Amino acid sequence: MSQTAKPDAQCRNAPSYTALATAAAGAGLSIHGALHPARQPVQALQGGTLLLLGTNADFWPLFRASPEHLGGIPDPIDSWSERVIGALADAWGATAYFPFGGPPYTPFINWALASGRFFTSPSQMLVHDETGMMVSLRGALHFTQEFDIPPALLAESPCRSCPSRPCLSTCPAGALADGGPYDLAACHGYLDTSAGAGCMTGGCLARLACPLSRTARRDPEQTAHHMRHFHP
Repeated sequence: MSQTAKPDAQCRNAPSYTALATAAAGAGLSIHGALHPARQPVQALQGGTLLLLGTNADFWPLFRASPEHLGGIPDPIDSWSERVIGALADAWGATAYFPFGGPPYTPFINWALASGRFFTSPSQMLVHDETGMMVSLRGALHFTQEFDIPPALLAESPCRSCPSRPCLSTCPAGALADGGPYDLAACHGYLDTSAGAGCMTGGCLARLACPLSRTARRDPEQTAHHMRHFHP
């Protein structure tokens, strides 16, 4: 199913997690978390089913061919997310939410932690049970219907079984500490130096050091793009 194809009426009345995952994958997205707000209370929502969408390995080639990228508009990934996830919402009868566009901001961190698939790492950055610290949530779909979702993959944070905790020791700026806070000034100060060029082109070394991050299969160009927006 393409990202704009509409499911039949039966699917719209009773969405299928598997069918939605397939539709999201065709758009360069993966379901990185799901929950039932009636059973797992979260901020801003009541009832139904919530799916959290993040990028997958096919995202970057699709984005590079998109009108948002080719048109050179500001914040092209946010614009792409609004168009593509908005189309999925229209096709499947859901409401789309996005982690940008505030303030006020939609409580994505609250939702992510409630899904049981995201955890707070020792450095206080989010870590995902599959993609590690390469977290890139682009939006969410909320359905009024409650339908089956798979259980979380892990019973506890993967950080509990990570003895070396490289997310704390790898940062060359020393900007991360166990329990926080994150030293933004030290991070940006390092990125302003010639030594910080590797982080700007290759990505945050602390995030990349997470053993799970390699499963994200992030294109280096995508990582460099995010770094340029993080530290223009």
